[in-house]
Amino acid sequence: MSDTMSETRIRISIIGVVALALFGALFARLWYLQVAVTDQFHAAATSNTIREIREPGVRGRILDAKGNVLVDNRAANVITVDRKISAATSKRVIRKLARLLNVPASELFAKLEDPRISPFTSVPVATDVDFETLAYVSEHRSEFPGVRAETVPVRRYPNKSVASHVLGYLGEINEDELAAQVDQRQYQLGEKIGKDGIELTYESDLHGRPGITRVEVDADGRVLRRVDVRPSKPGKDVRLTLDLDVQRVAEDALRQGMNAARSAQDTAFTKQGFRLLRAPAGAVVVLDSTTGSVVALASLPNFDPTQFVNGIPLNTWNWLADPANNKPLLNRAVFGTYAPGSTYKLVSSIAGLVSGVITPNKTINDPGTYAYPTDPDFKFTGEVANGRVDLARALTVSSDVYFYTIGGDLYYRQRNNQPDADALQTMGRQFGFGEATGIALPNESRGRVPDAAWKQQINKANPVDFPYPDWLPGDNIQSAVGQGDILVTPIQMASAYATFANGGTRYSPRLADAVFDVRGRKVRDLPSIKLATMTIPARDTMLAGFTGVVEDAKGTAAAAFAGFPKGLAAGKTGTAQIAPKQNTSWFVGMTPAANPRFVVLAVVEEGGYGAQTAAPIVRAVMEQLNGLPVGPVLNVAPPKGN
Repeated sequence: MSDTMSETRIRISIIGVVALALFGALFARLWYLQVAVTDQFHAAATSNTIREIREPGVRGRILDAKGNVLVDNRAANVITVDRKISAATSKRVIRKLARLLNVPASELFAKLEDPRISPFTSVPVATDVDFETLAYVSEHRSEFPGVRAETVPVRRYPNKSVASHVLGYLGEINEDELAAQVDQRQYQLGEKIGKDGIELTYESDLHGRPGITRVEVDADGRVLRRVDVRPSKPGKDVRLTLDLDVQRVAEDALRQGMNAARSAQDTAFTKQGFRLLRAPAGAVVVLDSTTGSVVALASLPNFDPTQFVNGIPLNTWNWLADPANNKPLLNRAVFGTYAPGSTYKLVSSIAGLVSGVITPNKTINDPGTYAYPTDPDFKFTGEVANGRVDLARALTVSSDVYFYTIGGDLYYRQRNNQPDADALQTMGRQFGFGEATGIALPNESRGRVPDAAWKQQINKANPVDFPYPDWLPGDNIQSAVGQGDILVTPIQMASAYATFANGGTRYSPRLADAVFDVRGRKVRDLPSIKLATMTIPARDTMLAGFTGVVEDAKGTAAAAFAGFPKGLAAGKTGTAQIAPKQNTSWFVGMTPAANPRFVVLAVVEEGGYGAQTAAPIVRAVMEQLNGLPVGPVLNVAPPKGN
């Protein structure tokens, strides 16, 4: 009996100890929660009642060089729907809104379900609604849960599609873009950010600081009090080097020139029967050679940035992105790469001079054909026999044989390890070909300056399209006339001629010159950037040849500049042959001729001869620059030569 009682006491003692331990732990936890971390939980509870209301800062303006407004803001009445409401509520609200707005419900549902709009933001389903509708929604909030009616600033592009590739457009910031921001507090998902052009490049200046109001709300979401307010701050204004008047003329001249080309016969391929030139796209670049400033930059087809303001409809986006519509979003002035044709003879001339294979006065016989001396199988035919020509005359009449000879002689030096053998490639790179110019626009192409090393690399990477790894005589000879595998962008070519025009200073093309605050006070200058300097041998001789292109009776652009005042224009035609496509039409002009300040370039894809389509476009822009009446842009009968 005593043993049994002893065991019972032991069990009771153990249970008592366990119970005591449990109660001790419980009391300790209660003390911890009620005393030790009271402040922490109070802060958490308080934060749960605080809500932030963000007001986006007004975006800065974009101005042209004369202060004309290219982009600003306007007030718009907007109705938005919160995506976080239930599906049933959403259907009911959308149907009621559709009746109020007198639009199909399917249209509003499509906007609400647009996958490109962040799920964390309210969706704008109607913009520029009348005041009565806005007031009705505001006064009947109980009937429209999740719906807000407000007046907000929206981007305004008063000139529609003018300079659209320069200005760019806005779109909703995505997670990658948000993560890339230096100060992520300035943004949140769903806010607008620059997606292209100046809107993207100068995003940090243009973007206004959002205003944040912190309010305390109860469990039902009712505002109890305002905790604090940080007002929004408008973005800064960016002034461009662009001249709106010249920009308008450049775009209009390019459009007229392309339209005229589409009514002209493609005379380069008569064996394939009668067909018109396609001229689907083109670009114009105007540079001030003294500073590298971009005066105009046009690309067609273009687009209207206004289409992106309220979220571009999916069908419109698909149309813009469809290659069948010639890619209106593509900025051909900085992204498009083309064989330059005879405009590249600027580079070949200087390569020949610095290497010594030509002198300014040395003449070469141009019988209309050329064969590489040590291999007669490499034969090349020019457009016309020009007889004996020196450097100036070769530029004026665009003698292919003259420049074939430069390319062939330099190739001979390469084969025999002689000095300056790579002058053609070296000079191309000195002028900036094969690298980005640094213009303040996204997606700039580098182009290509082919050489022996590149030929081996491309053969290894793509032996089907490039079956020969060796640098052959034809590669160098074709490069000398801007054919073969060389590729350039219009902005690169304009920059190269600007370097020649100013005597040898290569600038990065400057597109913006200053930033201002909301009161118009200058925040900072954006000065010209010098990239390199170089010596231009026989510049006067070459300039005489370029002047002859437009003034000499046999100059390749004489017909396009008939009646143009003497001494105001010089330039170079280019006709690039890219089989099976039609020829690419080039012209690079300089004005005035004796001491060029402005460089004007036009390129038209499948536009025929350089003098035929591109030269008349450049003439019209030069008329604007020189204060002359701007005449119509007409297609000129293609001359012999290129």
